[in-house]
Amino acid sequence: MSTIAERLSRVRARISRAEQDYGRPAGSVQLLAVSKTKPVSAILAAIEAGQRAFGENYLQDALPKQEALAGQPIAWHFIGPIQSNKTKAIAAGFDWVHSLEREKIARRLNDQRPDNLAPLNICLQVNVSGEASKAGLDPGSVQALADVVAGLPRLRLRGLMCIPAPARDLDAQRRPFRQLRELQETLLANGLAVDTLSMGMSGDLEAAVAEGSTLVRVGTDIFGARD
Repeated sequence: MSTIAERLSRVRARISRAEQDYGRPAGSVQLLAVSKTKPVSAILAAIEAGQRAFGENYLQDALPKQEALAGQPIAWHFIGPIQSNKTKAIAAGFDWVHSLEREKIARRLNDQRPDNLAPLNICLQVNVSGEASKAGLDPGSVQALADVVAGLPRLRLRGLMCIPAPARDLDAQRRPFRQLRELQETLLANGLAVDTLSMGMSGDLEAAVAEGSTLVRVGTDIFGARD
């Protein structure tokens, strides 16, 4: 059975190959290790292998890990649904939020972000596949919320995130990622300095890199199947 360090190395090699295959600059795509449901020991193994950015979906699962790993060189990314009663802890304990989809939550995160911390990096989650069961903004609502976030002083609008419906072939995988990139281009054209496309996971990261992803979120291929 391979180690976390070995699996991390394989994922990084996939990213590098995809950058080369699709004409992306080397190092332009960052890796977010999705550590939800995984123990502190697994995160420590990834840190020892050079990983620094970790994604968590569940606040109640993340907080004990953050306490245990205090002092480690980690950037914490919140990538799950955000309830109003969780915003204070998220605002205080995370460096990034990828799953913002409501103005109310944006304002709470802004108001509750401690003054001694840098602004909270924000990606808006977009429902690019139009699935009723999926969270995220309708593409037509992205600009309005982006404008709100860009005007909040304790938040920093960084870009967009999506979790498209699964697709088997590369062309089908690329289509929703292309839609997200086009939304980013619209925001840029309208004067918003968005630099992040959080898209691509274990099964479709090549398609995401092909369409401009700057950050892929990988859990299973690093830490193994969900517990």
